[in-house]
Amino acid sequence: MTAPLEAADRGDTFVSHAFDEHLVDLGEIRMNYATAGDPSSPPLLLIPGQSESWWGYAGAMPLLAEHFHVHAVDLRGQGRSTWTPGRYTIDIFGHDLERFIDLVIGRPTLVSGMSSGGVLSAWLSAFAKPGQIRAAVWEDPPVFACQTAPAVGPGIRQAIGPVFEAWNTWLGDQWKVGDWDGLMRAMPTALPPEILGAMASMIPPPAPDAYPPAGQNLREYDPEWGRAFTSGAATASCDHVTMLRAVRVPVLFTHHFRTVDEQTGRLVGASTDQQARRACELVAEAGQRIDYRSFPEMPHSMHEHAPKQYVETVLDWVATLEEEESR
Repeated sequence: MTAPLEAADRGDTFVSHAFDEHLVDLGEIRMNYATAGDPSSPPLLLIPGQSESWWGYAGAMPLLAEHFHVHAVDLRGQGRSTWTPGRYTIDIFGHDLERFIDLVIGRPTLVSGMSSGGVLSAWLSAFAKPGQIRAAVWEDPPVFACQTAPAVGPGIRQAIGPVFEAWNTWLGDQWKVGDWDGLMRAMPTALPPEILGAMASMIPPPAPDAYPPAGQNLREYDPEWGRAFTSGAATASCDHVTMLRAVRVPVLFTHHFRTVDEQTGRLVGASTDQQARRACELVAEAGQRIDYRSFPEMPHSMHEHAPKQYVETVLDWVATLEEEESR
């Protein structure tokens, strides 16, 4: 295994943001994070998706800070957190977050994760230490669909996998190839046409004057992540049926844009309707409340592309939990 890489090893990769950043030593890694809100407010942990740094939540954080003490993290291999070649699995990411909750938050917390972060929100819902998690939001999680051989529906190689493979091919583990221009030239032919045709609905391109600039998220991301998922290494020890049957807290599942190509069976989106339905069934069978909300026109990241709607969705759901608790 190659030695871990700290943010200092990556030179001038980063840009400044509206919120101050902090580092906490978790043992194997140092995790980068930003906070917002009153420390006396209920805590909220935000977990970004694959290739997303904490600042993907920057548009939602000021709104959330009116209600929560917000903690938005960079997972290992992303942002300013340590890169750990050969050490990217759902279980490892999950244990990092357990340590973060213990060392930084120190109280039972609401957790909300998107995409791969949504799977980690599910992992914490099932496997976190007793009392660490109050409730969990799974924002468009690829339940089953991020596995190579899922129990239900298409796996990652029939979904977003070709995108991750392209990133890894032209950028390389730890950016050892670094052919950004080659990646931009290759994407129109390297990706299946059904993915290209629907990608703008799932992940709209940033505005030309966007800040941080387009591609900044990938510059802060170790493309070995993508290879770990498409090879199955990242999910091999985390069977989704087992995880979903172990959920111990109330859950909100938001399900966004998705389409399945009739000819190829390829999924563009995080999960199919069948996969989402089965996930909800398994959580309900575990005796836990799960509320499903479908937003079929919403891009993959509601918190980035529709932050006000994301915050209102979370707050409305949390209010129902509080009402239930008060009864």
